[in-house]
Amino acid sequence: MDYLVIKGNNKLKGSVKISGAKNSALPLIAASILAKKDIKFINIPNITDIRTLIKILVMLGAYSSEINGNEVVINTNNITNVKVIYDMVRKMRASILLLGPLLARFGKCQVSLPGGCAIGARPVDLHIKAMQKMGAKIDIKNGYINATATNGLRGAHIVFDKITVTGTENVIMAAALAKGKTIITNPAKEPEIVQLCEVLRQNGVEIVGYGSDEITIIGTDRELLDISNVSIIPDRIEAGTYLCAGAITNSNIIVKGVIPKHLESIINKLSEIGFNFNINKDSIEILPSKELKSFELSTSEYPGFPTDMQAQFMALATQCNGVSIIEEKLFENRFMHINELQRLGASISLLGSIAKINGITKLKAADVMATDLRASSALILAGLVADGESVIHRIYHLDRGYENIEQKLLNLGVNIRREK
Repeated sequence: MDYLVIKGNNKLKGSVKISGAKNSALPLIAASILAKKDIKFINIPNITDIRTLIKILVMLGAYSSEINGNEVVINTNNITNVKVIYDMVRKMRASILLLGPLLARFGKCQVSLPGGCAIGARPVDLHIKAMQKMGAKIDIKNGYINATATNGLRGAHIVFDKITVTGTENVIMAAALAKGKTIITNPAKEPEIVQLCEVLRQNGVEIVGYGSDEITIIGTDRELLDISNVSIIPDRIEAGTYLCAGAITNSNIIVKGVIPKHLESIINKLSEIGFNFNINKDSIEILPSKELKSFELSTSEYPGFPTDMQAQFMALATQCNGVSIIEEKLFENRFMHINELQRLGASISLLGSIAKINGITKLKAADVMATDLRASSALILAGLVADGESVIHRIYHLDRGYENIEQKLLNLGVNIRREK
């Protein structure tokens, strides 16, 4: 099993190119089930989660080329198997995204209940209730969601009592091939949702309201879509992570290939801490600060502060003046990185969903273990400023979401190496 070794007290310089967004690529790959011909995906991140989802599609009968230069071609015309088995699903929760498109196209499917990061309960009941509202019969047996809609799905009014990103995506894809009008009230508004809707709209689906509190979709009644080329938007979480790398080391770096609007909540919080920026159309330069001030943040759905950046800002808080407060509102188990940061010397106390971090803490190198994807990046950030060589174990979590992270950090001047 691979691990990373990082020598601390790094000062960074240079630039880093951001990869395509994992959280946009996954639903768009799932949406290839709705298409009637080859789709070329451009700017696809070559990471474990992407390869896993493509492998699942191939197991169902789809064709896929190798990911070559961040491009891949997928054709789902020959899918005959509609059972998504546990052995693949256990590796990633995003495989639940296959439920909507498989059911919409084939009128039946079996999807194993998902696995993935252990960051808290992310129940699929919202997905299931939505499919039932659209006319599906669903039975959960032996760990599988058995869904049937013999005559196809029909449009419905779906009201989410809790905002769900993958739930919204599943309904959008299902509604694209359904008969009639679907209205989604209280949908997620993430840029990844917007891209999914834009791709569908540009390729034959009537869809309006995405990015707002209500999305309306007129389905094609099982007529497949004529999707050809899809270019994945930049990964705002990867970009935010590298901005935090510049911040925690108080360095001048440039993050390239980004959409700055997608990073507004992150940039605003870093500005509050004391950093200034040069922001261009597709790049953000972070400038060193004379003083790093303590801060408070609460995670929330987009356009609020992303839960996927909470761990990275906790690492940053250890180097800020005073006491910082972080409230995690979305996932109850997303503080598991606290114990590992404490092994590096961080002074953090936790009461319920609120963490208090004492700043100006001199971190010391240690062996630490990644517990989930974003916790992995938080430990790397802490390792950048810790005295000595830190060793980060179980980095298979990291490889699920960050493309070539050690090479990108090397290019910024980090003393880092991967070992087996």
